[in-house]
Amino acid sequence: MTALSPRHIPVLGREVIEWMSPHSGGIYVDATFGAGGYSRALLAVEGTRVIGIDRDRTAIAGGFALVEQSDGRLTLVEDRFSNLGEVCAAQGMSAVDGVVMDIGVSSMQIDQAERGFSFRLDGPLDMRMSGTGPTAADVVANASEADLANIIYIFGEERYSRHIARAIVAARRETPITTTRALADIVGKVVRAKPGEIHPATRTFQGLRIFVNAELDELHLALAAAEQVLKPGGRLVVVTFHSLEDRIVKNFLVERSQRGGGSRHLPQIAQQAPRFTVLTKRPIKPGDDEVDVNPRARSAKLRGAERTDAPAQPAADLPSWPTLDSVMRRG
Repeated sequence: MTALSPRHIPVLGREVIEWMSPHSGGIYVDATFGAGGYSRALLAVEGTRVIGIDRDRTAIAGGFALVEQSDGRLTLVEDRFSNLGEVCAAQGMSAVDGVVMDIGVSSMQIDQAERGFSFRLDGPLDMRMSGTGPTAADVVANASEADLANIIYIFGEERYSRHIARAIVAARRETPITTTRALADIVGKVVRAKPGEIHPATRTFQGLRIFVNAELDELHLALAAAEQVLKPGGRLVVVTFHSLEDRIVKNFLVERSQRGGGSRHLPQIAQQAPRFTVLTKRPIKPGDDEVDVNPRARSAKLRGAERTDAPAQPAADLPSWPTLDSVMRRG
């Protein structure tokens, strides 16, 4: 495994560190370690400690050199970031000073054809971040037409989802759909992109990837877990790349920064105090210079908040959208 490049610059890296405001002696969680850019920047502050979490074994292996360089200040854990509370507890760190999350697929994963994330690189239709469980090809082969349409519509925000699902079902009757190019070609015959628009398969691939990895459920749970582990005054900074993720983060912070739980008609019931103070009234976006260097940054948004001393609340129920277990069971 190739070690992480010291030249790797994460999206909105400077802004993330500004809003995290790390200090000597602080303990920080890089909940989506990836190429280690945020961890490296946090470790640049003398005396900090960082727990890096990633479900992708290749990302963890790629970070070993940074572990060696950190003189014991970086600990890497292969796990889902929704489990960050358990991860911190296992490291003897029940309260931390900051949590940073970079949501979605990494550039490393997209650029590896064998991972099956990209419609631009022909490879097996995989899309699994952890390398375990059903692949995207399994979903495409077994999900009903109705489930496929829901997956592509809900998680890909694709308005032609029914037409695409119908085309997939028709195509798989003739031959299994096992490669990224095969799926992209099927979608391309249904969705006609105009010059200058995104690739016609973009939303379908996004929807399948999010579904296969339960990414939105993971985000819901990770945000609640961050609330549990952050000290009063601790910072939560989240970078998202599309509207579904950003909406979840925005709604979470709005809900958790407002006073609630009681009623003006029932004054004897105490209202819950805000658990966060929102720091970014509007999302922070990358500047033109960063987008010029890294076009993948163009849709990024950063939101930050600071933990209050109010008691944390349990995670809310997850939305009732399709899940991998239910879809594969019906298939």
